[in-house]
Parts: sequence; C-alpha cells; structure tokens
Amino acid sequence: MNFILVLENAFKQKENKENAFAMAKYMKNNFSFFGIKTEERRRIFKEIWKENKEEVSANTREIALALYSKKEREFQYCAIEILRKELKGNYKKDDIQLIEKLITTNSWWDSVDTIAKYILGEYLSEFPLETKNVITRFSRSENMWLNRSAILFQLRYKQETSADLLFSECLKHSHSKEFFIQKAIGWALREYAKSNPEDVQAFVKNNTLKPLSKKEALKNM
Repeated sequence: MNFILVLENAFKQKENKENAFAMAKYMKNNFSFFGIKTEERRRIFKEIWKENKEEVSANTREIALALYSKKEREFQYCAIEILRKELKGNYKKDDIQLIEKLITTNSWWDSVDTIAKYILGEYLSEFPLETKNVITRFSRSENMWLNRSAILFQLRYKQETSADLLFSECLKHSHSKEFFIQKAIGWALREYAKSNPEDVQAFVKNNTLKPLSKKEALKNM
C-alpha cells in the first residue's frame, strides 16, 4: 500500500536513536521506536494521510492492521488515529473483533486507554445493544487489558454513563492486585464524579476499594 510505504520512509528519515532509546525506556522496553517526538510524528503522519486520503478511507481496517503489525510504536499510534477518525459514525457490528484484537496486541496503557476511550466507547455508543455482551465478555477475560477496557470505555460518556454498569465493573475488580486495574477503577470513578459527585462519593464510602483506587477516585473531590 502506497500510504504505508510513504509513511515508513518518512519515519525512517526522521529516526533519532537517542530519542528512541529514551522512549523505549519510558515504556519499560516493551516496544521499539523511531524516536520521533509526538508533535513531529503527528505532523508527518497527517501530511501523508492527507495526500493519500482516498486510499486510507477505502482500506481503513486493512491499513490499521498492517500498521499495527509493525514493530515500531509510532505505527501503532497512527493505526489508532486512523480508526478513530475514519470509523466514527461508520462502525460495523463485527468491528468488535478488530477492537478486541487491537486491545490484546502490543498491549500497554498508552494504546489500550486510547482504544477503550475513543474506539470501544464510540463503537458501543453506536451499538448500545452490544454493550452487555461485550463488557461481560471483556470483564470475565483472563486478559487484564480487556478487563481495564471494560472499566474505562465510558470515560467520555459523562451524563450518559451507566452508573450501574460502571459501579458493577469497579466492584467486580475491586480486589485485584493489578496496578493497572486499581488505577483504572479510580480513573473511571473520578471522571464520572465530574457529572455525578454525590453518587461517586457514596459508592466509595459504602464499598471496599484498594487504597490506590480510592485515592484516584476522590482526587478532585
């Protein structure tokens, strides 16, 4: 695909080994980087995307998966951005398979949180009848990142948040020893507290949460 080839060549030209080392270290050496800082990466990416708009729009899912299979983390950021923009308002019901694959591939907080908030959340707002089955399955999974996504997917819902579902997910994982789950519970509750502080305060008061979750939930109270 021309878009991917051009993007790859542009990134290689801007490779910075010193930055790449620092970025990899920040991500616990889970990923390789070209070492392109965020602002420059986005500039290069958007310029090439604009020049290849028809190709990207016609092959959105295939391009995203191809980018996601590459080792450098910058490609995965681009794949997520393409899906966010191109699929909004245009999801298909079976896109949940694509979303699950992205969450469980090359998983770390930087990718998973964006996917949960902007892609999974948007998908379920377009297919609300799928919410119960999807979130139940994700929540019961042995994959921690699917669990985290089930907690976080309503981050942008504000007043449209299902408090019952949010509180249920938080309670379901409230005894987890996993840092990323404890943090997700606190973050999700803190975000919902912007719309409904009284209910969040009551929930935290009346239920046993890990100290980190409780601290994060009440941070802005």
